[in-house]
Order: sequence, then structure tokens, then C-alpha cells
Amino acid sequence: MTKTRVSIEEQFRRAHPRSEALFHRAKAAIAGGITHDIRHLLPFPIYVDRAGGSRKWDVDGHELIDYWVGHGALFLGHAHPTVQQAVGNQLGRGTHYGACHGLEVRWAEAVLKLMARTERIRFVGSGTEATLLAIRLARAATGKDKIVKFEGHFHGWHDYAVAGVRPPFDRPVSAGVPQGVLAGLLICPPNNWDAFAALTSGRDDVAGVILEPGGGSSGTIPTDRNFLVRLREFTRAQGMVLIFDEVITGFRFAPGGAQQRYEIHADLTTLAKILAGGLPGGAVVGSAEIMDQLAFRDDSVWNREDRVAHAGTFNANPLSAAAGIATLELLADGQAQAKADRAGVILRTGIAEVIEKLAVDACVYGESSIINLFLGPRRHGLDISGPVSRLDHRLLMGHPNLEAYHLLRCALILHGVDLPLFHGWLSAAHSDEDLEKTIRAFEAAVRLMRDEGSL
Repeated sequence: MTKTRVSIEEQFRRAHPRSEALFHRAKAAIAGGITHDIRHLLPFPIYVDRAGGSRKWDVDGHELIDYWVGHGALFLGHAHPTVQQAVGNQLGRGTHYGACHGLEVRWAEAVLKLMARTERIRFVGSGTEATLLAIRLARAATGKDKIVKFEGHFHGWHDYAVAGVRPPFDRPVSAGVPQGVLAGLLICPPNNWDAFAALTSGRDDVAGVILEPGGGSSGTIPTDRNFLVRLREFTRAQGMVLIFDEVITGFRFAPGGAQQRYEIHADLTTLAKILAGGLPGGAVVGSAEIMDQLAFRDDSVWNREDRVAHAGTFNANPLSAAAGIATLELLADGQAQAKADRAGVILRTGIAEVIEKLAVDACVYGESSIINLFLGPRRHGLDISGPVSRLDHRLLMGHPNLEAYHLLRCALILHGVDLPLFHGWLSAAHSDEDLEKTIRAFEAAVRLMRDEGSL
């Protein structure tokens, strides 16, 4: 008698009845059933009960090696004892003063100490708020309106950020964005100097340029270092404000972020995630000349007409400040970054060996402690090992065969690993044992998919 093979989706459903039940409840109460778009998973997302170190446990009792680590924010891993103690100590002293406090000063000083060539900081509530404020500062500093943004680079979900994220790049990734807002953006292909030069040639209305120095969408589109160097030189010569979005790479690529790693420094930098030790928080840092546009003066005209306005109920929240200070102190010597970088190399190498061993049409790549995965490179004519300037960013961001990514994540979860659909983040808490188990889980998941004919 022939044994009927159970599909990956059915295995996933059988293994996660409590998550499925919670999702049904969520759909009746939460718009779309989820609270962040990238938590969308077919047939339903898993629900987590607790986490510690590199692991988390879902409501159905499964232990998972976690490569979400708070969307990359928990660089020290879940529930790090030093960070937990700092937050616990502050909890007893109050969660929100609605006033200035000493921790915000200490947090600011800790950031500026790590971020070279920065003089001032302004805290915000998230990475999205940080890029929005940076764009406003650039416009105010130059008196110009246009911002150059690169296709496939992600800067949050505000109106200016949702243009040019995924193909077709001539349309925003969200409904409800006014055409007037889009008119303030100049969208350019990444790593393409000729296209950038043509786009900006003869213009005198460009306030600034924003990009992810570590690569578009968490390195999905790798960065051409030579392009970054030319961009820095050009923007300085033209009086354009160069904005580096280091929400992901800040404190991850080095204690001073991608700028320290590449030795290329922006005029403004946006930060979040690791900045607040896994709690909500973001910031903009930069020169005093630009940042002091936020300052009040003994000048009513300046305060009303020229100053950059900025508010935010939870800016520099004392709990976030406590977590941020504790985290940054532990990252200052670079040892945690070196450990996570090493883990990134081991994991990418191991997964690449599995791909070659099983002759799977897939590729793995990435920099520092980030892992990027692309399914179907041969089928689509993609050579990730070639020059960065020649990579088809439309293909990298198009995510062909999206269903296969969802199945692969489900198959990995069934084998004890939770890796996001397109890229994941390692932490200093990931051990060699974690990496070995992940590589074995990846091989088992791929075999499942291949047996099902979905890869």
C-alpha cells in the first residue's frame, strides 16, 4: 500500500494548532490579522510565547533558533541579563516622565562616542520617524525640495519612504500616497553612477540623497563601495545632504556602523533597532550645523518660520534609554560584532555547501551578520558572484516564486529554525551549535521542498 505524503503546509498546520487558532482570533480583531507586514506568512504566522538568547518558543511548545532577533534589533540576543537588569531597575523608577531626564543625556553621549564625526543627536520613536526627520532636516538645511532615493532601498513606511521599494519602481508600495509627495522624490537605480549623474545633472533643487549604505533592503541589493565613495564626493561638492540609513547596520557592521566599516561618513545618519536594545526607539545624528536647526533661539521669527519642528511622546523614553545604554556599552569594543560576523560567514558557507550538495537552484549571500537568500538564480539568469554594479536589482527585489519562500520558512520552522523570508539577522548569542543545527535544518527543509516539487 502506497503511503500518502503529507504536504509541508499540512504538516505545519498539524504542528501549530494554537498559532492557527490565535490567527483566526486576530483576524477578527486586528486589521489584516498581523501587526507588521513582514510577519505575514502562509498559511498563518506562528505566535511566540517566550524567548531567550538565540532561541524562542512558540505557543505550541516548539523551540526555534531565531534569525529574526527582534527584526535585527536584539544584537545581544533575547532577554540579555544586563539589558534586562537595566530595564528592570528603571521600571521601578518610572516608565514615562513627560520630562527631560539624565538617561537621555547618557544615551546621547554613548551614541556620539561610537559614531565618528557626529556632533548632535535627536531621539525619535522608530526608524521610520528617523528617516522622515532626516529628510525634513535636509530640506531645511538647503532650502531645496527634492530628495534622491534609490530603487529597492527601504526607509520605513511614511509617504516619502514607500516609493521605489519594489518593482515596478515607478509606483509606491502602498495605496494612499499623494502624488504631490511623490513629486518631491527623484528615484534612481542603485549602484548606477551614469543613471545618478543623468538624474541630477543640471538640477539646482536637490536637497539630499538617502540610501542604505549596507545595501538596499537589508543587503538584498549589495552595495558597490566605489559608488558610495563617488556619491560622498559628489554630494559634498554639490552641497547636497548625504543621508545614510543605518537603522539596520548601525552598531551591527561595527561599533560605528557601516560608516566605520567602509570609512565613508554621511552628513546625517538614521538609527533605530540596536540603538534602543530591542525596545522602541530611533534617532538622527549629524553635524551641529544641520542638527541645530531643531534648536529654539531667542528669536521669534526663527522659532516660527525657520526652525525644524519635532515632537514625539515617546522620544527618549527612559526604558528605551536604559536598554540602549546597556546595549551600547556592551558593543563598544567590537567583540560582539566580530563574533556575529564570524557566525554569518559560517552560516552562509554552510548553507551554500548544502545548496551545492543538493544541486538546488538557490543562492545565499550577505555581509557582516546578515544572511540573504534568493531562490531560482539560475532560472532567472542571476549571478550573485558577479560585479555588484551589474546585478539586476529588479530581479533581486521582485522575489519571483514568492510561494516557495513561504513554504521554505514553514519547512524550516518544522525543523526548529525561524528564518525570515528573504533575509535574516544573526546575533552575538548565536552559538556554533546553533549554526550547525541550522545548516542541518536547511538541508532537511530543502529536501522536503524538493520531494514536494516546490523547489
